[in-house]
Amino acid sequence: MANTPQSKKRARQTERRTAVNKARRSRIRTFLRKVEEAIASGNKDAAVDALRAAQPELMRGVTKGVFHKNTASRKMSRLSARVKAIA
Repeated sequence: MANTPQSKKRARQTERRTAVNKARRSRIRTFLRKVEEAIASGNKDAAVDALRAAQPELMRGVTKGVFHKNTASRKMSRLSARVKAIA
C-alpha cells in the first residue's frame, strides 16, 4: 500500500491512466474487428474503408503508448495483405 503522499498521488494517476489506456485499446480493437468482419464477409469496398478508418486509430495508439510501433505495423501489414487478397 502507498504510504508517502507522492506514492499515493502516483497510485491515483496510474488508475486514471489505466482507465484511459483501456478505453483507447478497446476503441482500437473495435476498429480492427470491423476490418475483420468486412474481410470475412468478402466485401472488398467495406474492407478497404474499414482499414482506412482503422489505420490512424492504430497509429494514434502508438503515439499514446498503448501499442508498440512494430506491433501496430505488423497488424496493419497483415490486415492490408488480407484485404488485398479479397477477389
